[in-house]
Amino acid sequence: MAIKVTIIGAGSIGFTRAQVRDLLCVPEFADMEFALTDINERNLDMVYQLCKRDIEASGLPAKVTATINRREALQGANYVYSFVRVGGLEGFQTDIDIPLQYGVDQCVGDTLAPGGIMYAQRTIPVLLEFCKDISEVAAPGCLFINHSNPMAMNTWACSKYGYGVRFVGLCHGVEGGHWQIAQALGLPVNEVDIVCAGINHQTWYISVKHKGQDMTPKLLEAFERHPEFSKTEKVRIDMMRRFGYYSTESNGHLSEYVPWYRKRLEEIPQWIDLGSWINGETGGYLRVCVEGRNWFEHDFPNWMAAPPLPIGPEHRGHEHGSYIIEALETGRVYRGHFNVVNRGSITNLPPDCIVEVPGFVDTHGFNIPVIGDLPLGPAAVCNASVSVQRLAVEAAVHGDDFLLRQAMMMDPLTGAVCNPPEIWQMVDDLLIAQEQWLPQYADAIAAAKQRRATGKRLPTREGYKGAARLHTKSVAEMEADREAARKLAAEADKAKERPAAQ
Repeated sequence: MAIKVTIIGAGSIGFTRAQVRDLLCVPEFADMEFALTDINERNLDMVYQLCKRDIEASGLPAKVTATINRREALQGANYVYSFVRVGGLEGFQTDIDIPLQYGVDQCVGDTLAPGGIMYAQRTIPVLLEFCKDISEVAAPGCLFINHSNPMAMNTWACSKYGYGVRFVGLCHGVEGGHWQIAQALGLPVNEVDIVCAGINHQTWYISVKHKGQDMTPKLLEAFERHPEFSKTEKVRIDMMRRFGYYSTESNGHLSEYVPWYRKRLEEIPQWIDLGSWINGETGGYLRVCVEGRNWFEHDFPNWMAAPPLPIGPEHRGHEHGSYIIEALETGRVYRGHFNVVNRGSITNLPPDCIVEVPGFVDTHGFNIPVIGDLPLGPAAVCNASVSVQRLAVEAAVHGDDFLLRQAMMMDPLTGAVCNPPEIWQMVDDLLIAQEQWLPQYADAIAAAKQRRATGKRLPTREGYKGAARLHTKSVAEMEADREAARKLAAEADKAKERPAAQ
């Protein structure tokens, strides 16, 4: 029988269309069956039309269907992808705007800090519903492949509470940093061998070798003298200067995971660059997601008029998913970096936390080596985040707002900016604003509303836009560069092409 792949959140054009293409680049998967599902029927239909046309143009016998009935889509599935954004861009907006009123300035807000913590509260219960459905109607041994952030928290919850479903979390951060390291050293990327280990978005290149030579001692100087990275990666370079190793995530991402670079609003501009959102722009990821969605909805007829995506080995992308499925089904070994339960792979991080580590995949499954201890400094940075993740996961699963508040207290950036009463009030504001996506917090939200109605509010920065916020372009403004707008909408990694520093 043909392998069946179900994609939940298939209205995500950047991920869905590319993953269908990548899987069909594998000869053995020519007759693969794809089942697309989403709660947004319009977006689902648009992506379905594009994927169906791509498959028909390829001449392959693969099939694709679309339904808003998730259990129907999951029936008999061998592999399931999740690309969901629970709360959509409306919920994401509150993740950014409400903390700004308390001086917490986030670039991305999807992994740690208030935005990442609240994103987990919305997402984890939904992913657990997916796991329940998979356990009941998918094929035995079905693998659930998650791309939804916050990656570590989601993976932790599903690995612990997910009805025994096989689960792996995937991210493209390691590949991006690998490319940067090779460019900084002036070497072809395929000649630079890396070992990267830590937690998602705080993974450290603990080994960088070129033809057997250790290149780690040369990295700081290479990045400091690089004409582009020296301007766009100031936070990452400073972290390398003080902790000894380069970290996977972008300047903007990393700046909001630690307490030092966004704590004083007047200092933020010296650590960031506005050439690309991912270098530190306030609410930058929200902006490009809004622009990309609006453009796709506006420009869809032109997408259908454009040539279909070509399918073949030379057109295959670099996301892990298709290579993992190829390895599991064919035995061709794949080496990548995966988000999995630690279980002693990194010996100085908790065994039950989620780590991002190198591993190998073949017909026997995932084979994760023992990395050993991380260097003490990087391990300390990771352990601070792990404590936040643990609290946030348990809060989301049990609807425990006391644990949620503790997660916010322990968050490095939030704790650097806010005092405890401010954090308590901010959590109330976030719970009330996101009520429609947080059914597990019904009692806590009722109590928060009562406090708001009867208590005295602490002063906030009402209407504050952030230290480095840029204008969200309208569709009319994006018309000036249609090609750039289409690339933005189509790309899963919305920072893949980074403009020059400013």
